[in-house]
Amino acid sequence: MRKNIVKQSTRFIITFCAGLCLATASQADMRAVGIGVADLQTSSQFYQQILGVSVQRTYELGYLNEIVLGYTGEPGAVLVLMNWPNDDRVYDGGNVKVVFNVDDAEAVMQRIVAAGGRIDRAASPIDALPGVLVGLGRDLDNYVVEVIQVQNSQ
Repeated sequence: MRKNIVKQSTRFIITFCAGLCLATASQADMRAVGIGVADLQTSSQFYQQILGVSVQRTYELGYLNEIVLGYTGEPGAVLVLMNWPNDDRVYDGGNVKVVFNVDDAEAVMQRIVAAGGRIDRAASPIDALPGVLVGLGRDLDNYVVEVIQVQNSQ
């Protein structure tokens, strides 16, 4: 029992330190969503290809590995990919959705397919949001990737 408490305390300290590193780094204003993925490198390449983000940081904590993605030259992160290498987990996004504002929704949807994802709804207008294109795709772990493009009113 003592060994389990020490293990849990160590995980808390490591998690706290990792969070503190994120909070005190140059990305102090970081706003991101984290999702669990089966293969960090493959998922990182997927999001880099479809969104044009780049790797901002990586963390290898033993029990948890992360890749933090963001846009070059812009503060903060966009997405944190997480993998628990020692746990038997099923990575299936199912009902989870990550949403991104993009300049060209149709191009992003094409990149989703090219990167091995699939499309649930092509980028197209919807009645609820006049002047906006919305597309729904799936990443390699079945997470819904929603892309939103505000069209010029010209």
